[in-house]
Amino acid sequence: MPEAPKKHHTLELIDRNLLSMTGVAKVETFDDREIVLQTQLGTLTVRGENLHIRHLDLEQGDLVLDGEVGALLYVADSKRKGAWRRLLK
Repeated sequence: MPEAPKKHHTLELIDRNLLSMTGVAKVETFDDREIVLQTQLGTLTVRGENLHIRHLDLEQGDLVLDGEVGALLYVADSKRKGAWRRLLK
């Protein structure tokens, strides 16, 4: 059986002011304090101040944002779905 293609996601943060990444599938929500993204490896929340999406190409999966990055938080999709199931019971 052929192997499934490996998921590719990279992230580069420069001086906590410029964030560049690949493997972005979808932008869920965004404002100047929080951006929630679906990546190849799960949900990523970027929190900070004055956040702006400088470049977005979902076809290629590329995103560049600037602003004052304060936190990066990953949530695995399976855990996220499990939490929703428990809440909706």
